[in-house]
Amino acid sequence: MVEISNMDMDALAAEAAEWRRRALRGDARARGMAHELERTLRRRLPSMPVAGLELDTRPLELRKPPPRWWKLW
Repeated sequence: MVEISNMDMDALAAEAAEWRRRALRGDARARGMAHELERTLRRRLPSMPVAGLELDTRPLELRKPPPRWWKLW
């Protein structure tokens, strides 16, 4: 078993990628380990706030483009 708490970020990312590859190839035991490594990796990374300017919070009616003033025949 891999000692997760003593691993640095690069080694943790490499191990997570390797275990995820094993899980995608069908190894039933690898899924849980890949999940644990990825969870630890996400926990160690600083959280990145979502910029409010990138998020369009207007109602759906206002997000639609205005109707065309001309019609195709």
